[in-house]
Amino acid sequence: MTEVAERTGVALGPGWKSHVVETLALGLPLIGAQLAQNGIHVTDIVIIGRLGTNELAAMVLAAQFYFTIFIFGSGFTAAVVPLAAQAFSQGDVQHVRRAVRMGLWVVFAFSALAMPLIYYAEPVLVAMGQDRHVSALAAGYLHIAGWGMFPALAFMVLRSFLSAVGKAGFVLYVTLVVLVVNAVFAYGLVLGHLGMPALGMTGAAIVALSVNILSFVLTIWYVQAVPELRRFEIFVRFWRADRHMLAEVFSLGLPIGLTILAEVSLFTVASLLMGWIGTAELAAHGIALQCSSLAFMIPLGLAQAATVRIGIAAGANDREGMIRAAWVVVAISAGVALIGGLLFAAFPSFFAGLFLDNSKEDAAAVLGFATTFVMVAGAFQMVDGLQAIGAGLLRGIKDTRIPMILALISYWAVGFVLAYMLAFPLGFGGIGIWLGFVFGLLAASILLLGRFAILVRRMPANP
Repeated sequence: MTEVAERTGVALGPGWKSHVVETLALGLPLIGAQLAQNGIHVTDIVIIGRLGTNELAAMVLAAQFYFTIFIFGSGFTAAVVPLAAQAFSQGDVQHVRRAVRMGLWVVFAFSALAMPLIYYAEPVLVAMGQDRHVSALAAGYLHIAGWGMFPALAFMVLRSFLSAVGKAGFVLYVTLVVLVVNAVFAYGLVLGHLGMPALGMTGAAIVALSVNILSFVLTIWYVQAVPELRRFEIFVRFWRADRHMLAEVFSLGLPIGLTILAEVSLFTVASLLMGWIGTAELAAHGIALQCSSLAFMIPLGLAQAATVRIGIAAGANDREGMIRAAWVVVAISAGVALIGGLLFAAFPSFFAGLFLDNSKEDAAAVLGFATTFVMVAGAFQMVDGLQAIGAGLLRGIKDTRIPMILALISYWAVGFVLAYMLAFPLGFGGIGIWLGFVFGLLAASILLLGRFAILVRRMPANP
C-alpha cells in the first residue's frame, strides 16, 4: 500500500477518515468543474429565455439533441478513467499513455460519424412531431455549435487523464475560465450588449463552439507545460495506432456510452413528449431540467471521483479500500441529495423564476408548470444521484456490460413506460412524465448499487 501511495499521492489506508479526505480532495474539484460546466448551459438558457418562449423551447430541443449524441461519445472518455487509474496505481506510465491516446482516437472517429446526424437535425425533429418553426431555430443553432463535438469530447478525454493521475484541480480552473468567457460573449452576442451585434441564437452557437475549442486548447497547454504530466508523452508519436488498447477503450466505453445514452435519451424523449403537450410545458420542462441538472452535478462529480478511487484500489488489490471508498461516496452523495431535494420542495417558484422574463405574456403560464415540475425534481435528483454513484463504482472495476442491461431495464421498461402511462392514458400530463422518471431512476439505483455490493463481496479479501 505504501508504494501505491507514493506513486499516486492517494492514501489507501484502512481509516475511514482517510477515505473521506481523499474522496473530497478528488471529488470537490470535479464537482466544481461539473457545476461550472452546467453553469455554462444554465447561462445560455437564461440568456436565450430573454428572447422569447419559441427561442427557449428551441434551445431546449437543440441542447437535448446535441447532448444525446455527446453523452454517448462521452462513454469512451469515461473508459479512460479506470484504465488510466489502475495503470497509474501500478506505476505503468506507458499503459496510461496508451489509454489516453486511443481515447482521443476513438472520440475523433465518433465525432466525424456524428456530424451528418447533427446536420439533418431539423427533419429529424419535425419527424418526431416537433413544431416546424421551433425545429428550424434549433437546427440553425446546431449547424454551428455541432462542430464543437470533437474538441468537447477530446477535452473530456484529457479531463479523465488528469483525474486519474490526481490533477483534477486544473479541470476546475479551466472550466471556470470558460464559464466566464461564455457568459460575457453570450450576453453580448445574443442580446447585443457590450458593443457586440445582437445575433440571437446564432450568437449563442458561435460562443458555444468557441468555448469548446478554448477548453481543449487550454488543457493541451497544461498537459504539455507541467513536467509531471509531460513525462507521459501523450502527444509524442500520436499518429501511431495501438490496436489492442483501441479495442479495449472501445469495448469498455461502448457499454458506458449506451448506459448513459439510455438515461439521457429518456430525457430527450421527455422533451419530445412535452412538446406534444404544449410549448409552455416544454419550456417549463426545460427550466425544471436545468434545476435538476444543476443539483446532479454534485453526485456526478462524486461518481467520477468514485471511479478513480475504486480504480486505484482495484489496481492495488485492496478489497477493503474499495468497500470503504464506496460507503463514503454513497453517504456523501445521499446527504447532499437530501439537502437539494428539500430546497427544491421549499422554494420551487424561486428556482423556476430565475429562467423567465416576467414581462413576456406567456411567462405566468410557463412559471405555473415549472413550479410543479421543480417540486418533483427534488425527489428526482435524489434517486438520480444514487444511480450515478452506482454506475461510477462499477466502472472503477471495469464492469460495464451488465450495468448497461440493468440501466436499459430501469430507464425504459420501468421509467419510460410509467412516464407515458401516467402522462397520457391516465391523464397526469407533464407531471406524470416526471413521476415516471423518478421510479425508473429508483430502480436503477437499487440494481446498480446492489450489483457492486455483490461483486465486491465475491472478491478475495486483502492479503
